[in-house]
Amino acid sequence: MTQRRPERVVVEADGGSRGNPGPAAYGALVRDAVTGDVLAEEGTTIGRATNNVAEYSGLVAGLRLAVEVAPGASVEVRMDSKLVVEQMRGAWRVKHPDMKPLHAEASAVAPAGTTYTWVPRAENAHADRLANEALDGVRDGVTYAAAAEEAPSAAPSPIQPSAPAQPSMQSATAAPARGWAAPSGPPTTLVLVRHGVTRHTAAKKFSGGLGGDNPPLSVEGLAQVRATADWLAPLAERVGALVTSPVRRTVETAQVLGDRLGHVAATEHAFAEMEFGEWEGLTFPEVLERDPDALTRWIADPTVAPPGGESFGSVRDRVHDGLRRVVAEHAGSTVVVASHVTPIKTLVATALGVDIAVVHRMELAPASVTVVSFYPDDRVEDGPLPGHRGSMRLFNARPPGDGGAFEAAHW
Repeated sequence: MTQRRPERVVVEADGGSRGNPGPAAYGALVRDAVTGDVLAEEGTTIGRATNNVAEYSGLVAGLRLAVEVAPGASVEVRMDSKLVVEQMRGAWRVKHPDMKPLHAEASAVAPAGTTYTWVPRAENAHADRLANEALDGVRDGVTYAAAAEEAPSAAPSPIQPSAPAQPSMQSATAAPARGWAAPSGPPTTLVLVRHGVTRHTAAKKFSGGLGGDNPPLSVEGLAQVRATADWLAPLAERVGALVTSPVRRTVETAQVLGDRLGHVAATEHAFAEMEFGEWEGLTFPEVLERDPDALTRWIADPTVAPPGGESFGSVRDRVHDGLRRVVAEHAGSTVVVASHVTPIKTLVATALGVDIAVVHRMELAPASVTVVSFYPDDRVEDGPLPGHRGSMRLFNARPPGDGGAFEAAHW
């Protein structure tokens, strides 16, 4: 029997934190707007976060599910978070730094014409239940409705689903969803770690790659990296390689990571920070005062470089070269990469399949962890990594304030 392809779907999403901030999770589901049938649902923990971050995470997850199970369908999002709804409508500004990258990701993932509707909490009970089931440990990941007989196979969720929450739902591995081709092997996952702070970081100065001053990690920066290394330690057996940019601060970061994870870092020059040329060692206000026109052009056009430096476009090209080398050498493995703001943002944009200009809408904390995966997919014939489809699994994460093990289930 042929299953009707939905032309309109509704995304319901919610998130919650027990402590705000505290242990957090999100819930999201996709319904056929005509029949009301649930096509897919997810409940996933995200570690320690605030309510608002959890709600935004639920929105992003719901939008991704909608694109996956109902490609080409129009989307209406319904949430009981007035903040998220009004910010996605563009009526309210996004001010909190933790929500800016999530807002940017949601905006990039949402199909054109997506609408946002605020609903009372009682009308969002299903998504709320999914989030609470995740927090209670009875759900972890995605479940899908039974796929149509003629539907193509889909890649299994990187997070294994729990037992079905409803009789009509079944495991993602048992009933794949539409929209993905079956992978020909496991993904190559990059655990991207930004270096800790240096005196330039603390002073908010442009600090480039090998052409700059190259200050070492500060005492604070070393402490940040040690905390991140301890947080990542539970992954040690899963890590197949450690890679670092050749810049001093990332080499020092990689040494700390390597001591904790049991790996010696290999150098990948492509993952060095952008060269800022004449702006090296200056602050943003200082550059704005000296050469406002050049700074404006640099921000607006990815082909424009600082005097004597690199453009975002040129950094993108060399980062893609490095990505192809790492994926070819470590296919199907987990690789920890010590790098910098611009290369990490570039790899995120690549995984999401969005324009490099999105880097201006991301913020990365020192010693933060971002995770991207690249799945084998023969349908991808061109682009920066032919034969692979990207996915962002985690962004700008830091160890909880009270310590604790890194939970690989996040991605």
